Amino acid sequence: MRRAGILPRIVLLTSAVATVAVLVAGLISFPLIRGNAEKLALDDLSRLAGLTSSALRAGPDGTYVLPPRVGTILQAEQVTAYVVTPGATDLPAGISVDQVESVTSGRPVDAVVDTDSGAVLVAGRPIERGIGVILVQPSSVASSTATQVLWRLALALLIGLGIAIVVAVIAAGRITRPLRSAAEAAHRLGGGERGVDLQPEGPAEVADIAEALNRLSAALAVSEGRQREFLLSVSHELRTPITSVRGYAEALADGLVPPEDVERTGSVMAAEAIRLDRLVTDLLDLARLRADDFRIVPISLDLGAVAREAAQVWSDRCERADVSFVARIPGAPVPVLADPLRLRQVIDNLAENALRVAPAGTRIDLDVRQEQEWGVLSLSDSGPGLAPDDLAVAFEPGILHERYRGLRPVGTGLGLALVGRLAQGMGGWARASGAPSGGACFTLGVPLDRRPSASEAP
Repeated sequence: MRRAGILPRIVLLTSAVATVAVLVAGLISFPLIRGNAEKLALDDLSRLAGLTSSALRAGPDGTYVLPPRVGTILQAEQVTAYVVTPGATDLPAGISVDQVESVTSGRPVDAVVDTDSGAVLVAGRPIERGIGVILVQPSSVASSTATQVLWRLALALLIGLGIAIVVAVIAAGRITRPLRSAAEAAHRLGGGERGVDLQPEGPAEVADIAEALNRLSAALAVSEGRQREFLLSVSHELRTPITSVRGYAEALADGLVPPEDVERTGSVMAAEAIRLDRLVTDLLDLARLRADDFRIVPISLDLGAVAREAAQVWSDRCERADVSFVARIPGAPVPVLADPLRLRQVIDNLAENALRVAPAGTRIDLDVRQEQEWGVLSLSDSGPGLAPDDLAVAFEPGILHERYRGLRPVGTGLGLALVGRLAQGMGGWARASGAPSGGACFTLGVPLDRRPSASEAP
């Protein structure tokens, strides 16, 4: 099911808000305008009553006569004038005895009165003692004025609603255009295109999306470039032992190897097969580190005991290569939570890398210590060391291998990558730095075990 886009949603929301605003404004304005129009009409009628009382003149026959101009004004305003005296009983609708008494006694009258034919406005003014004039005007005259005002207000509100919708369409278009561009760029990135560059525009949040996609595009390009370099490096490393094994196997099959060289040829083939097996094992471990079936089971153990066991093995191997292996391991336990097999794998990888680059007559140092919340193991060598640019990518697969292949002894390019992944898998970290002797130093940190031991438990 296709979802509605932002543009129609913003337009609908804005239209709904504007419509509600128009309705609320209308509902509030209608009684206010109507009441105000009625009050203004009553004020006008009161002024007319004052004008009429001052303009009335008694005729020779005792009747009161209005000047023609005043009569014309009253007729235009649909006003009926009544001259009243005390005790009048036959009164028109809207005029009460109390109002007559008030006017004839000298008090003005202003009122809105409901009659059978509708509301009327009543205004009375005294003419002289005992005589007054009362004007009556239908309330519909004021209502017609209020209706005209309301129609004008409704027209203005409708125009405002239309303007709000137009503004909503324009604003939504300005917001959705960069979002559509970002979505298109994301699809292009998902389709394998690289070098996608977006121009950040629109609101800050929308511009942040474009900048994030630009960073993602650059990161993907760098990552895929490293992957290509890694694959090229691995393919080269795989091809070398395979070519050697194949060449010696063909030579044996063709009978080109003298009998006295068969043993040496077999040894070379076995060494190449071991090298190939190590490369494939490292590749599988590296691939499985992020899979569900690669299990890391941290248990409570003594980091010093694991390092001491590894030091015995690597002391012998380093002695055969004329390299000193110096281990500084505290006598007190360093309790950590780590997987003993993976921890030993990390130490072996670091030691093998160090021994590969350490010149004869130099030394390799293994240090174990406790720092704050971590059990820390450092292994440094006296080899050629690492450049500052190498430290940030030391644990990336194949990068150092590709940089130094042919310049110094290198391994498969996977050992340090395994160290970094295994350290993270055990909840720790791995760092590369320079060694005091000028070589490289690799440091591993794993969490300390702060749980009380059985002897400490209450």
